[in-house]
Parts: sequence; C-alpha cells; structure tokens
Amino acid sequence: MYNIQANESGTRSINVSDENLSTIRRFSLFQLLIDSSGIITEQSLDKLKLNIRSLLTTPQGSDKALLDLCIDVIYHRDMKALGLKNLIALYEDWNAKNPEPAPAE
Repeated sequence: MYNIQANESGTRSINVSDENLSTIRRFSLFQLLIDSSGIITEQSLDKLKLNIRSLLTTPQGSDKALLDLCIDVIYHRDMKALGLKNLIALYEDWNAKNPEPAPAE
C-alpha cells in the first residue's frame, strides 16, 4: 500500500494499492493524458475521469479492479491536480520497479 499527498500542506492523502497501479497499467489510463506542456491541471483529472467513464460503458470496463480504482483513488473526495501529479509519479516509479511480464508464446 502506498500513500500519495493530495494537497500542498500535506494534511490530506490517498492510499493506493498495487492492484490500483496494475489496473492503471492494464487499461493504459495515463497514456496521452498529459498535453505537450507537461503540466497537470484539473482539466487533466477531468479528462482521466471522462476516459474512465467511457471505459465503464464497455464490456471490458465492468472489471471490479477498475471500479475499485475509481472508488478508492480517482473519484476520492481529496483527489485534485496535485494528487494526480503524485499518482502519476508513483505509477512511473512503480512501473519501473515492476516491469510488465513478457507474454507467453
């Protein structure tokens, strides 16, 4: 279990599990999320929420892990742009330490 800071003062945080990070990888949720400026804003968070909402309407989107990610992290009441920035940083670090297994042939 990981903990990300959700506000500047550090008084709010969000718990993120390995399963949440694995779900982000499986659905490629951060791919093409941030524009060329590299700045993460509330619009970036809104875009992520809309992408997930679209996924939930597909047969693949009825995945329990995706719903858990939404409830526990993405739609958490404290999630703001800073929280998303920290979530992306955590995911990049986690992804580097936990490479995706090669597909079996």
